[in-house]
Amino acid sequence: MDSCSDHSPSSSLHSTGDVQNVKFCQWCGGPTKHGIPEGEERFRAICTSCGKISYQNPKMVVGCLIEHDNKVLLCKRKIEPSYGLWTLPAGYLEIGESAMEGAIRETREEANADVEVISPFAQLDIPLIGQTYIIFLARLKTPHFSPGPESSECQLFPLNEIPFSSLSFSSMVVTLSLYVEDMKAGRKPKFHYGTINKRPGTSASDIHAYTLDQHMQS
Repeated sequence: MDSCSDHSPSSSLHSTGDVQNVKFCQWCGGPTKHGIPEGEERFRAICTSCGKISYQNPKMVVGCLIEHDNKVLLCKRKIEPSYGLWTLPAGYLEIGESAMEGAIRETREEANADVEVISPFAQLDIPLIGQTYIIFLARLKTPHFSPGPESSECQLFPLNEIPFSSLSFSSMVVTLSLYVEDMKAGRKPKFHYGTINKRPGTSASDIHAYTLDQHMQS
């Protein structure tokens, strides 16, 4: 289980960017070594004491695209990264909740809004930073919302006034662009899947250095 080849991350096509930051075993606390385990292709952290391998998996971000009176609800971030920029209410999925439950919770936390989910709208994978976004279409149960602890403002924007140049992340730009395209085409919003390939070395708040690949809709 602990046998591995001694390739460096730069020599492996399947290396992971931060695996070398894993210095100790999460199970026994023993020191780790780094390499490609036998029978695998990716660079891993392997415990030198118990032999267990540390697997790093993508994080899931869930949120809501809230429709109300032909407008969408955005929150202005009061935390880093992307402080002062606009976002859909979204955040990391917690253990023990479904993606839809997490999206509803994040909306309540960031916008003090109770919503009813209509349907899934987009799944966007961002391999470079190990994140997958799942965004749901939703509607307000009541027309009440206000900034939560991580937001400084909450506002409904008509589609032609969405502040695309002041959005927080490329995932927000892509999600809202797809939504506007669907609505301008006079059709019911579709479900979209795509891969956001960010340019290596760009910051989380860089909303220009990316491409949307493998876009599918149904």
